[in-house]
Amino acid sequence: MRHHILLPTDFSKNAKSAASYAFKLFKNETCTFYFLHTWMFPSSVSRTYVTSTYVDNLKKESQDKLNALKLDAKAENVNTKHNFKTIFSSDPLQDNIKSAIKEYAIEMVIMGTKGASGVGEFLFGSNTVTVINKIRLCPILVVPKDFEYVTPKQIGFPTDFNRFYGEELRPIKNLSKLHNSKIRICHINEKTNLTEKQNYNLAMLKAYLEDYKHSFHWMKDYDNKDHAIKDFIKTFNIDILTMINYKHSFIEDLTKEPIIKKMGFHPVVPFLVIPCFG
Repeated sequence: MRHHILLPTDFSKNAKSAASYAFKLFKNETCTFYFLHTWMFPSSVSRTYVTSTYVDNLKKESQDKLNALKLDAKAENVNTKHNFKTIFSSDPLQDNIKSAIKEYAIEMVIMGTKGASGVGEFLFGSNTVTVINKIRLCPILVVPKDFEYVTPKQIGFPTDFNRFYGEELRPIKNLSKLHNSKIRICHINEKTNLTEKQNYNLAMLKAYLEDYKHSFHWMKDYDNKDHAIKDFIKTFNIDILTMINYKHSFIEDLTKEPIIKKMGFHPVVPFLVIPCFG
């Protein structure tokens, strides 16, 4: 099976770090990695006396950087089963990502939390927020700034058991298969007992994960979800955190910048956002 992985890049250190993480995550797999660069006219440059030749030269410069990125990745990568391609476009980022997902059967987008400009007080940079909120075609793996790769042996999955999960669990299963990782399910107790619906969904979740290493953990006495998740990550040495992005989910709050400021939730491990198919 060949994996098709999309790597949006703005040539920042953080984008390169996310790409490096992707290569290591899929180091034993047959993959095609697509470097995607969305070119924009630099906002710092005055348009007053700009000629078409000048614009063409700027574009050419970015295209050369993109090709160099591909050549560097090819030279540094020891896995002969890894192929590298480039996608260059001046269309909006989210349009480019959607088109690439459809055209190249992309199964995962892997990107950094912040781009070259960065917004230090927020969880994600604006491009990352846009991608998470607008792209619902495949999972998105967000790699924290300056994160150094560790083999993901522990995958965290917070859930309240209020939803019946089916196809949404496939990316978590696939991720677990890559390195025989254990899936740790975290439930943040808001009430003492589960409802009938929650108990049913819990039973179904156990059945779906029967062939995978997994465990369930109850996080009690927390008045706030982000604190519970932080402690869950630390206590169980979680290497990748996964969440399903459905309407009114915790992720919706995480991508609202004023709430992020208030909560101070910053990812310390890669964060896999899975679209809700239901």
